[in-house]
Amino acid sequence: MKRRNFVGKVALGAMSGIIGTEIVFGSSMPLEYVPLFLQDNDPYKMFAKDKEMVVLNDKPWNIEAKAHLLDDRITPNKSMFIRNNGLIPENIDAKNWTLTIDGESVKQKKTYSLAELKSKFKIYTYQLTLECGGNGRSEFDPPAKGNQWTIGAVSCANWTGIRVRDVLEDVGIKEDAVYIGYHAQDLHLTRDPNKEPISRGVPMKKALMDETILAFQMNGKDIPLAHGYPLRLVAGGWPASVSGKWINRISIRNKEHDGEKMTGSSYRVPKNPVAPGEEVKDSEMAIIESMPVKSLITYPKSGALLQSGSTLKIRGHAWAGELEVTKVMYSIDFGATWNSCSLEKPINRLAWQHFSAGIQFPKKGYYEVWAKAIDSNGKAQPMLVPGWNPKGYLNNACHRIAVKVV
Repeated sequence: MKRRNFVGKVALGAMSGIIGTEIVFGSSMPLEYVPLFLQDNDPYKMFAKDKEMVVLNDKPWNIEAKAHLLDDRITPNKSMFIRNNGLIPENIDAKNWTLTIDGESVKQKKTYSLAELKSKFKIYTYQLTLECGGNGRSEFDPPAKGNQWTIGAVSCANWTGIRVRDVLEDVGIKEDAVYIGYHAQDLHLTRDPNKEPISRGVPMKKALMDETILAFQMNGKDIPLAHGYPLRLVAGGWPASVSGKWINRISIRNKEHDGEKMTGSSYRVPKNPVAPGEEVKDSEMAIIESMPVKSLITYPKSGALLQSGSTLKIRGHAWAGELEVTKVMYSIDFGATWNSCSLEKPINRLAWQHFSAGIQFPKKGYYEVWAKAIDSNGKAQPMLVPGWNPKGYLNNACHRIAVKVV
Protein backbone atom coordinates (compact mmCIF):
# COMPACT_ATOMS: atom_id res chain seq x y z
CA MET A 1 0.00 0.00 0.00
CA LYS A 2 2.85 2.39 0.88
CA ARG A 3 4.50 1.65 -2.47
CA ARG A 4 1.23 2.31 -4.32
CA ASN A 5 0.74 5.64 -2.51
CA PHE A 6 4.35 6.65 -3.25
CA VAL A 7 3.94 5.90 -6.97
CA GLY A 8 0.63 7.75 -6.94
CA LYS A 9 2.18 10.87 -5.42
CA VAL A 10 5.06 10.82 -7.87
CA ALA A 11 2.68 10.45 -10.82
CA LEU A 12 0.42 13.18 -9.44
CA GLY A 13 3.37 15.54 -9.11
CA ALA A 14 4.47 14.78 -12.68
CA MET A 15 1.00 15.42 -14.07
CA SER A 16 0.72 18.68 -12.11
CA GLY A 17 4.04 19.73 -13.62
CA ILE A 18 2.80 19.07 -17.16
CA ILE A 19 -0.47 20.93 -16.56
CA GLY A 20 1.39 23.78 -14.92
CA THR A 21 -0.62 24.01 -11.74
CA GLU A 22 -1.78 21.96 -8.78
CA ILE A 23 -4.42 19.30 -9.44
CA VAL A 24 -6.89 20.20 -6.72
CA PHE A 25 -8.30 17.03 -5.10
CA GLY A 26 -5.73 15.06 -7.08
CA SER A 27 -5.38 12.65 -4.17
CA SER A 28 -8.94 11.50 -4.86
CA MET A 29 -8.27 10.52 -8.48
CA PRO A 30 -8.75 6.80 -9.23
CA LEU A 31 -5.57 4.82 -9.74
CA GLU A 32 -4.24 4.95 -13.32
CA TYR A 33 -6.70 7.73 -14.23
CA VAL A 34 -5.39 10.34 -16.70
CA PRO A 35 -6.82 13.87 -16.33
CA LEU A 36 -8.80 15.11 -19.32
CA PHE A 37 -6.26 17.85 -19.92
CA LEU A 38 -3.67 15.17 -20.69
CA GLN A 39 -5.91 12.89 -22.71
CA ASP A 40 -5.16 13.21 -26.41
CA ASN A 41 -8.57 12.96 -28.04
CA ASP A 42 -7.32 13.94 -31.47
CA PRO A 43 -8.55 10.94 -33.52
CA TYR A 44 -6.26 11.77 -36.43
CA LYS A 45 -3.24 11.31 -34.18
CA MET A 46 -4.74 8.47 -32.12
CA PHE A 47 -5.65 6.35 -35.12
CA ALA A 48 -3.20 7.72 -37.75
CA LYS A 49 -6.05 8.91 -39.96
CA ASP A 50 -6.11 11.43 -42.78
CA LYS A 51 -7.16 14.89 -41.59
CA GLU A 52 -10.05 14.85 -44.07
CA MET A 53 -11.69 11.84 -42.43
CA VAL A 54 -15.02 12.73 -40.81
CA VAL A 55 -15.72 11.96 -37.15
CA LEU A 56 -19.36 10.97 -36.63
CA ASN A 57 -19.10 9.94 -33.00
CA ASP A 58 -16.45 9.70 -30.30
CA LYS A 59 -18.40 7.61 -27.75
CA PRO A 60 -17.80 5.15 -29.30
CA TRP A 61 -15.47 6.18 -32.10
CA ASN A 62 -17.05 6.14 -35.55
CA ILE A 63 -15.15 7.76 -38.40
CA GLU A 64 -15.72 7.70 -42.17
CA ALA A 65 -13.78 8.57 -45.30
CA LYS A 66 -14.69 10.93 -48.10
CA ALA A 67 -14.94 9.38 -51.55
CA HIS A 68 -11.64 10.75 -52.87
CA LEU A 69 -9.77 9.36 -49.85
CA LEU A 70 -10.71 5.87 -51.03
CA ASP A 71 -8.97 6.19 -54.39
CA ASP A 72 -6.25 3.65 -53.48
CA ARG A 73 -6.73 0.22 -54.98
CA ILE A 74 -5.94 -1.25 -51.54
CA THR A 75 -7.29 0.83 -48.67
CA PRO A 76 -4.54 2.10 -46.33
CA ASN A 77 -5.14 2.56 -42.63
CA LYS A 78 -5.22 6.34 -42.96
CA SER A 79 -8.37 6.14 -45.10
CA MET A 80 -10.12 3.19 -43.47
CA PHE A 81 -13.39 3.84 -41.66
CA ILE A 82 -13.77 3.02 -37.97
CA ARG A 83 -17.02 1.55 -36.68
CA ASN A 84 -17.11 0.73 -32.98
CA ASN A 85 -19.92 -0.22 -30.63
CA GLY A 86 -17.98 -0.06 -27.38
CA LEU A 87 -14.67 1.10 -25.98
CA ILE A 88 -11.40 0.07 -27.60
CA PRO A 89 -9.56 -2.42 -25.34
CA GLU A 90 -6.67 -1.12 -23.27
CA ASN A 91 -3.34 -2.72 -22.36
CA ILE A 92 -3.53 -5.57 -24.86
CA ASP A 93 -0.92 -8.28 -24.29
CA ALA A 94 -0.53 -10.04 -27.63
CA LYS A 95 2.04 -12.50 -26.26
CA ASN A 96 -0.54 -13.93 -23.87
CA TRP A 97 -3.57 -13.50 -26.14
CA THR A 98 -5.73 -16.60 -26.54
CA LEU A 99 -8.66 -17.71 -28.67
CA THR A 100 -11.16 -20.16 -27.19
CA ILE A 101 -13.52 -22.23 -29.32
CA ASP A 102 -16.60 -23.42 -27.42
CA GLY A 103 -20.38 -23.64 -27.76
CA GLU A 104 -23.14 -26.24 -27.85
CA SER A 105 -21.90 -27.70 -31.13
CA VAL A 106 -18.17 -28.00 -30.52
CA LYS A 107 -16.90 -31.53 -30.04
CA GLN A 108 -14.18 -30.41 -27.66
CA LYS A 109 -13.63 -26.95 -26.20
CA LYS A 110 -10.13 -25.77 -26.99
CA THR A 111 -7.97 -22.70 -26.37
CA TYR A 112 -5.13 -21.58 -28.66
CA SER A 113 -2.43 -19.01 -28.08
CA LEU A 114 -1.86 -16.47 -30.83
CA ALA A 115 1.51 -18.07 -31.51
CA GLU A 116 -0.14 -21.50 -31.91
CA LEU A 117 -2.67 -20.13 -34.39
CA LYS A 118 0.11 -18.64 -36.51
CA SER A 119 2.30 -21.75 -36.46
CA LYS A 120 -0.25 -24.57 -36.59
CA PHE A 121 -2.45 -23.42 -39.47
CA LYS A 122 -1.71 -22.37 -43.04
CA ILE A 123 -1.67 -18.62 -43.55
CA TYR A 124 -3.60 -16.88 -46.34
CA THR A 125 -3.93 -13.32 -47.64
CA TYR A 126 -7.06 -11.96 -49.29
CA GLN A 127 -8.29 -8.54 -50.33
CA LEU A 128 -11.71 -8.31 -48.68
CA THR A 129 -14.39 -5.64 -48.95
CA LEU A 130 -15.87 -4.52 -45.65
CA GLU A 131 -18.83 -2.14 -45.61
CA CYS A 132 -20.91 -0.98 -42.68
CA GLY A 133 -24.53 -2.07 -43.03
CA GLY A 134 -25.54 1.53 -42.34
CA ASN A 135 -23.31 3.10 -45.00
CA GLY A 136 -25.48 5.73 -46.73
CA ARG A 137 -27.90 6.03 -43.80
CA SER A 138 -27.85 9.84 -43.99
CA GLU A 139 -29.88 9.80 -47.24
CA PHE A 140 -32.96 8.09 -45.82
CA ASP A 141 -36.11 10.16 -45.29
CA PRO A 142 -37.56 10.13 -42.73
CA PRO A 143 -34.19 9.91 -40.97
CA ALA A 144 -33.14 6.60 -39.45
CA LYS A 145 -31.46 6.47 -36.06
CA GLY A 146 -27.76 5.77 -35.87
CA ASN A 147 -24.51 7.23 -37.14
CA GLN A 148 -25.30 9.28 -40.22
CA TRP A 149 -22.86 7.64 -42.60
CA THR A 150 -22.65 9.15 -46.09
CA ILE A 151 -20.55 7.05 -48.50
CA GLY A 152 -17.28 6.43 -46.66
CA ALA A 153 -17.93 3.42 -44.43
CA VAL A 154 -16.33 0.96 -46.84
CA SER A 155 -12.82 -0.38 -47.40
CA CYS A 156 -10.87 -3.11 -49.13
CA ALA A 157 -7.56 -4.01 -47.51
CA ASN A 158 -5.22 -6.99 -47.62
CA TRP A 159 -6.03 -9.23 -44.65
CA THR A 160 -3.62 -11.97 -43.62
CA GLY A 161 -4.51 -14.80 -41.28
CA ILE A 162 -5.85 -18.32 -41.00
CA ARG A 163 -9.11 -19.78 -42.21
CA VAL A 164 -11.84 -20.08 -39.60
CA ARG A 165 -12.72 -23.39 -41.23
CA ASP A 166 -9.33 -24.89 -40.40
CA VAL A 167 -9.62 -23.97 -36.73
CA LEU A 168 -13.20 -25.24 -36.43
CA GLU A 169 -12.27 -28.52 -38.09
CA ASP A 170 -9.35 -28.88 -35.69
CA VAL A 171 -11.61 -28.69 -32.63
CA GLY A 172 -14.43 -30.67 -34.25
CA ILE A 173 -17.90 -29.55 -35.31
CA LYS A 174 -21.03 -31.46 -34.34
CA GLU A 175 -23.62 -32.22 -37.02
CA ASP A 176 -26.16 -29.89 -35.42
CA ALA A 177 -23.96 -26.78 -35.85
CA VAL A 178 -25.79 -23.96 -37.65
CA TYR A 179 -24.03 -20.73 -36.64
CA ILE A 180 -20.91 -19.26 -35.10
CA GLY A 181 -20.87 -16.25 -32.79
CA TYR A 182 -17.87 -14.14 -31.86
CA HIS A 183 -16.90 -12.65 -28.51
CA ALA A 184 -14.27 -9.98 -27.98
CA GLN A 185 -12.34 -7.91 -25.49
CA ASP A 186 -13.85 -4.49 -26.22
CA LEU A 187 -15.72 -2.89 -23.33
CA HIS A 188 -19.33 -1.81 -23.09
CA LEU A 189 -19.73 1.98 -22.93
CA THR A 190 -20.84 1.57 -19.31
CA ARG A 191 -17.65 -0.42 -18.59
CA ASP A 192 -19.89 -3.16 -17.18
CA PRO A 193 -17.79 -6.34 -17.63
CA ASN A 194 -20.97 -8.42 -17.84
CA LYS A 195 -22.22 -6.60 -20.94
CA GLU A 196 -20.90 -7.16 -24.45
CA PRO A 197 -21.02 -4.14 -26.78
CA ILE A 198 -21.56 -6.43 -29.77
CA SER A 199 -21.47 -10.19 -30.40
CA ARG A 200 -22.60 -11.13 -33.87
CA GLY A 201 -22.02 -14.14 -36.07
CA VAL A 202 -22.69 -15.92 -39.35
CA PRO A 203 -24.24 -19.21 -40.50
CA MET A 204 -21.87 -22.17 -40.80
CA LYS A 205 -21.90 -21.92 -44.59
CA LYS A 206 -20.31 -18.47 -44.40
CA ALA A 207 -17.99 -19.44 -41.54
CA LEU A 208 -16.59 -22.33 -43.59
CA MET A 209 -15.88 -20.31 -46.74
CA ASP A 210 -12.23 -19.97 -47.77
CA GLU A 211 -12.21 -16.19 -47.38
CA THR A 212 -13.62 -16.11 -43.84
CA ILE A 213 -10.47 -15.72 -41.79
CA LEU A 214 -9.02 -14.91 -38.41
CA ALA A 215 -6.64 -12.12 -39.36
CA PHE A 216 -3.59 -10.85 -37.53
CA GLN A 217 -2.21 -8.58 -40.24
CA MET A 218 -3.67 -5.77 -42.36
CA ASN A 219 -1.74 -4.67 -45.44
CA GLY A 220 1.29 -6.67 -44.36
CA LYS A 221 1.60 -5.22 -40.85
CA ASP A 222 0.05 -5.91 -37.46
CA ILE A 223 -3.59 -4.83 -37.51
CA PRO A 224 -3.93 -1.29 -36.08
CA LEU A 225 -5.54 -1.30 -32.64
CA ALA A 226 -8.69 0.49 -33.82
CA HIS A 227 -9.21 -2.23 -36.44
CA GLY A 228 -8.93 -5.24 -34.17
CA TYR A 229 -5.35 -5.90 -33.03
CA PRO A 230 -4.20 -8.54 -32.32
CA LEU A 231 -6.89 -10.82 -33.85
CA ARG A 232 -9.90 -10.02 -35.99
CA LEU A 233 -12.57 -12.10 -37.67
CA VAL A 234 -12.92 -10.96 -41.29
CA ALA A 235 -15.91 -12.08 -43.33
CA GLY A 236 -15.92 -9.99 -46.51
CA GLY A 237 -19.05 -9.23 -48.48
CA TRP A 238 -21.34 -9.19 -45.44
CA PRO A 239 -22.03 -6.24 -43.12
CA ALA A 240 -18.74 -5.32 -41.45
CA SER A 241 -20.40 -5.85 -38.07
CA VAL A 242 -19.89 -9.60 -38.49
CA SER A 243 -16.13 -9.03 -38.83
CA GLY A 244 -15.57 -8.79 -35.09
CA LYS A 245 -12.49 -7.05 -33.69
CA TRP A 246 -10.29 -8.09 -30.75
CA ILE A 247 -11.60 -11.66 -30.93
CA ASN A 248 -10.84 -13.97 -28.00
CA ARG A 249 -13.68 -16.50 -28.28
CA ILE A 250 -15.84 -18.13 -30.96
CA SER A 251 -18.92 -20.14 -30.06
CA ILE A 252 -20.16 -22.88 -32.39
CA ARG A 253 -23.93 -22.72 -31.98
CA ASN A 254 -26.76 -25.20 -32.55
CA LYS A 255 -29.08 -22.26 -33.19
CA GLU A 256 -28.95 -18.80 -34.72
CA HIS A 257 -26.51 -16.81 -32.62
CA ASP A 258 -28.32 -14.59 -30.11
CA GLY A 259 -25.50 -12.31 -28.97
CA GLU A 260 -25.71 -8.55 -28.57
CA LYS A 261 -26.94 -6.84 -31.76
CA MET A 262 -28.00 -10.14 -33.33
CA THR A 263 -31.59 -9.91 -32.15
CA GLY A 264 -34.44 -7.40 -32.43
CA SER A 265 -34.03 -4.94 -35.30
CA SER A 266 -30.21 -4.77 -35.26
CA TYR A 267 -28.71 -5.34 -38.71
CA ARG A 268 -32.07 -6.43 -40.02
CA VAL A 269 -34.38 -5.12 -42.73
CA PRO A 270 -38.10 -5.69 -43.34
CA LYS A 271 -38.92 -8.93 -45.13
CA ASN A 272 -41.44 -7.00 -47.23
CA PRO A 273 -41.48 -3.36 -48.41
CA VAL A 274 -42.86 -0.86 -45.89
CA ALA A 275 -43.97 2.76 -46.09
CA PRO A 276 -41.42 5.37 -44.94
CA GLY A 277 -41.65 5.82 -41.18
CA GLU A 278 -43.76 2.70 -40.65
CA GLU A 279 -43.10 0.63 -37.53
CA VAL A 280 -42.07 -2.95 -38.23
CA LYS A 281 -42.38 -5.87 -35.82
CA ASP A 282 -39.16 -7.73 -35.01
CA SER A 283 -40.75 -10.91 -36.36
CA GLU A 284 -41.09 -9.23 -39.76
CA MET A 285 -37.38 -8.42 -40.00
CA ALA A 286 -34.66 -10.50 -41.70
CA ILE A 287 -30.94 -10.60 -40.87
CA ILE A 288 -28.72 -8.87 -43.43
CA GLU A 289 -26.35 -11.26 -45.12
CA SER A 290 -24.67 -10.50 -48.47
CA MET A 291 -24.40 -6.76 -49.12
CA PRO A 292 -26.01 -5.27 -52.25
CA VAL A 293 -24.25 -4.16 -55.44
CA LYS A 294 -22.65 -0.74 -55.15
CA SER A 295 -20.05 1.58 -56.68
CA LEU A 296 -18.08 4.66 -55.72
CA ILE A 297 -16.39 7.32 -57.86
CA THR A 298 -13.10 8.07 -56.15
CA TYR A 299 -11.58 10.40 -58.77
CA PRO A 300 -12.05 13.28 -59.30
CA LYS A 301 -13.45 14.94 -56.19
CA SER A 302 -16.99 16.22 -56.46
CA GLY A 303 -16.94 19.84 -57.62
CA ALA A 304 -14.25 19.31 -60.26
CA LEU A 305 -13.65 22.06 -62.83
CA LEU A 306 -12.92 20.97 -66.42
CA GLN A 307 -11.85 23.03 -69.39
CA SER A 308 -14.28 22.87 -72.30
CA GLY A 309 -13.17 20.33 -74.89
CA SER A 310 -11.18 18.29 -72.38
CA THR A 311 -11.80 14.66 -71.45
CA LEU A 312 -12.65 13.91 -67.83
CA LYS A 313 -11.08 10.71 -66.61
CA ILE A 314 -13.00 9.06 -63.79
CA ARG A 315 -12.19 5.99 -61.73
CA GLY A 316 -13.55 4.15 -58.74
CA HIS A 317 -14.49 0.82 -57.21
CA ALA A 318 -17.49 -1.48 -57.37
CA TRP A 319 -18.52 -4.46 -55.22
CA ALA A 320 -21.52 -6.76 -54.78
CA GLY A 321 -21.36 -8.69 -51.52
CA GLU A 322 -20.95 -12.40 -52.27
CA LEU A 323 -21.38 -11.76 -56.00
CA GLU A 324 -19.18 -10.29 -58.70
CA VAL A 325 -19.80 -7.01 -60.52
CA THR A 326 -20.23 -7.62 -64.25
CA LYS A 327 -20.73 -4.06 -65.48
CA VAL A 328 -20.30 -0.45 -64.36
CA MET A 329 -21.92 2.39 -66.30
CA TYR A 330 -21.90 6.18 -66.04
CA SER A 331 -24.44 8.86 -66.92
CA ILE A 332 -24.05 12.62 -67.35
CA ASP A 333 -27.74 13.33 -68.02
CA PHE A 334 -29.26 12.24 -64.69
CA GLY A 335 -29.80 8.66 -65.82
CA ALA A 336 -31.51 9.32 -69.15
CA THR A 337 -28.70 7.47 -70.95
CA TRP A 338 -25.82 5.30 -69.78
CA ASN A 339 -22.35 4.47 -71.12
CA SER A 340 -20.07 1.58 -70.16
CA CYS A 341 -16.92 1.91 -68.07
CA SER A 342 -13.85 -0.29 -68.27
CA LEU A 343 -14.09 -2.82 -65.44
CA GLU A 344 -11.38 -5.05 -63.97
CA LYS A 345 -11.94 -8.51 -62.53
CA PRO A 346 -11.55 -8.85 -58.75
CA ILE A 347 -8.10 -9.94 -57.57
CA ASN A 348 -9.87 -12.60 -55.50
CA ARG A 349 -13.45 -13.35 -54.52
CA LEU A 350 -15.01 -10.67 -52.26
CA ALA A 351 -12.50 -7.98 -53.30
CA TRP A 352 -13.83 -4.81 -54.84
CA GLN A 353 -13.27 -4.16 -58.55
CA HIS A 354 -11.81 -1.10 -60.21
CA PHE A 355 -13.52 0.83 -63.02
CA SER A 356 -12.56 3.79 -65.19
CA ALA A 357 -13.87 5.85 -68.08
CA GLY A 358 -13.11 8.92 -70.19
CA ILE A 359 -15.99 11.38 -70.46
CA GLN A 360 -16.55 14.24 -72.89
CA PHE A 361 -19.21 16.88 -72.29
CA PRO A 362 -21.25 18.51 -75.08
CA LYS A 363 -20.88 22.13 -73.88
CA LYS A 364 -20.03 24.36 -70.95
CA GLY A 365 -22.17 24.13 -67.86
CA TYR A 366 -23.00 22.11 -64.75
CA TYR A 367 -23.11 18.31 -64.88
CA GLU A 368 -23.41 15.38 -62.54
CA VAL A 369 -21.59 12.12 -63.22
CA TRP A 370 -23.53 9.13 -61.89
CA ALA A 371 -22.12 5.60 -61.55
CA LYS A 372 -24.20 2.42 -61.61
CA ALA A 373 -22.95 -1.13 -61.05
CA ILE A 374 -24.67 -4.37 -62.05
CA ASP A 375 -24.00 -7.70 -60.31
CA SER A 376 -23.68 -11.22 -61.71
CA ASN A 377 -27.38 -11.84 -61.04
CA GLY A 378 -28.27 -8.88 -63.26
CA LYS A 379 -29.33 -6.64 -60.39
CA ALA A 380 -28.39 -2.96 -60.76
CA GLN A 381 -28.02 -0.14 -58.28
CA PRO A 382 -31.12 2.04 -57.96
CA MET A 383 -30.70 5.62 -59.16
CA LEU A 384 -32.01 7.02 -55.89
CA VAL A 385 -32.37 5.79 -52.30
CA PRO A 386 -33.91 2.29 -52.20
CA GLY A 387 -36.78 1.14 -49.99
CA TRP A 388 -36.90 2.79 -46.57
CA ASN A 389 -36.20 0.68 -43.49
CA PRO A 390 -36.25 1.59 -39.77
CA LYS A 391 -32.49 1.41 -39.21
CA GLY A 392 -31.37 2.95 -42.50
CA TYR A 393 -29.48 -0.08 -43.80
CA LEU A 394 -28.37 -1.07 -47.32
CA ASN A 395 -28.53 2.24 -49.15
CA ASN A 396 -26.89 1.38 -52.46
CA ALA A 397 -28.13 4.31 -54.53
CA CYS A 398 -25.92 5.50 -57.38
CA HIS A 399 -22.98 7.61 -56.31
CA ARG A 400 -22.62 10.91 -58.14
CA ILE A 401 -20.17 13.77 -58.35
CA ALA A 402 -20.63 17.36 -59.53
CA VAL A 403 -18.60 18.69 -62.48
CA LYS A 404 -18.48 22.19 -63.95
CA VAL A 405 -17.23 22.61 -67.51
CA VAL A 406 -15.83 26.10 -68.11
